[in-house]
Amino acid sequence: MLPRTRREFLQTSVYAAATTAFVRGPSAWGEIAAASRPVKVWITSEEQRFSPAPDLTWSTSTNMNSESVQIDPHTWYQEILGFGGAFTDASCFLFSQLNPPDRKALFDELFGPEGLRFSMGRTCIGSSDYTTSIYSLDDSPEADPDLKRFSIEHDRAYILPCLRLAREVNPDIFLFSAPWSPPAWMKPNRSMLGGSMERKYFDSYARYFVRFLQSYAAEEVKINAVAVQNEVDTNQNSLMPACLWAQEDEARFVARHLGPALEDASLDTKIWILDHNYNLWGRALDELSDPSVNRYVDSVAWHAYSGTVDAMKRVHDAFPNKNQQWTEGGAVITSPDFQTDWSQWAATFAGVLKNWGCSIVGWNLALDEEGKPNVGPGQSGGIVTIHSKTQKITRCGQYWAFAHYSKVMQRGARVLATHGTLRDIEHVAVKNSDGSYVLVLINRGGLERLVPCSLETSGLQIKLPRNSVATLLW
Repeated sequence: MLPRTRREFLQTSVYAAATTAFVRGPSAWGEIAAASRPVKVWITSEEQRFSPAPDLTWSTSTNMNSESVQIDPHTWYQEILGFGGAFTDASCFLFSQLNPPDRKALFDELFGPEGLRFSMGRTCIGSSDYTTSIYSLDDSPEADPDLKRFSIEHDRAYILPCLRLAREVNPDIFLFSAPWSPPAWMKPNRSMLGGSMERKYFDSYARYFVRFLQSYAAEEVKINAVAVQNEVDTNQNSLMPACLWAQEDEARFVARHLGPALEDASLDTKIWILDHNYNLWGRALDELSDPSVNRYVDSVAWHAYSGTVDAMKRVHDAFPNKNQQWTEGGAVITSPDFQTDWSQWAATFAGVLKNWGCSIVGWNLALDEEGKPNVGPGQSGGIVTIHSKTQKITRCGQYWAFAHYSKVMQRGARVLATHGTLRDIEHVAVKNSDGSYVLVLINRGGLERLVPCSLETSGLQIKLPRNSVATLLW
């Protein structure tokens, strides 16, 4: 069953690192007792949103052909770190506009044991494009290599209070951070919009990261991991805070500056590289091939805007001791199916988990009905929409896709092998640390489907409406 109490919620939220390779499990993983438990079902479709359906039961079956979804309880892969969204300046500003009871209720819905149970959050080091203003943590009209003007004062107004509230609701939340741009004085164009980084400031920039981490810790907000740069390979046509990082420069910065600086400061913060699209998998391989870089890197962070998800598997197969994290994917608010594309997002998430992804973190936790505040060219919507005039909260298709994963898959759950090729049907399964199993089934097609499923010698069938997601828990 789902943990109902705060204590049970916290007990299932202990962080565990991802496994380095798939493992053939002992027979206990597929114990017969598992198939004797009732199967709880939740469905999202055009008529319902993560609504409970009648329980199912496993029965003796020999149906193991390719027209069924087959769960292999003896082969498992990586452990799940968590699910979540981004605490951008824009999102936190909108949260701050809610009255305190409504804000607490929304955070309970997003992070609490009765809600989505989000256990991860992304923060920005300085401003991103989704912000009320463009700023860094060391704004100075001239170069400031000694960081005399460093300050997190901007973040004290509403970003840090939101992060503290999220940790109050879920004390085990894992936070990771990335800059969209270094301070303008570190760049040849002397602007946070576009441009690149000057190597002569690498040492100052490493100390900038350390100051950020220490300053946040002093505000009771621990940051567990940092990426060198959000989207290393684009300057967004200089229309928003951004910075180009050559492959050689990211590698040099990690090996010679950031890694040693974190060590010298006795910080256990993990370093993630790339934080960009699947099509840059070759760059990740090259960077990890350098031992001086490899020793400091915990994970490769991925976005889904270009390339294919199997890039994550390529990098894992070459470096199985490095984790794969999915750190950004945002729905387009102007899309006609923004509020109903749950099957598309659920299929995306299944692909991430089946290609060694340890985490799935969406883009802005909240934006308004126009996808604002936003100073850049993006058209993303929030996981929730906070309407500017009424403060009414609505939920998009990505929100409902997350529900089918984050509400039932615990931190430390192991992804299991599933097989079967069924037209328009996607699937992924995990075994939770409490011994329960989860199977997510997605029907992306336009017709209702009857889907047979098998677990060793047991089977069941479930009817999936068109454009639907179903979660089975037993």
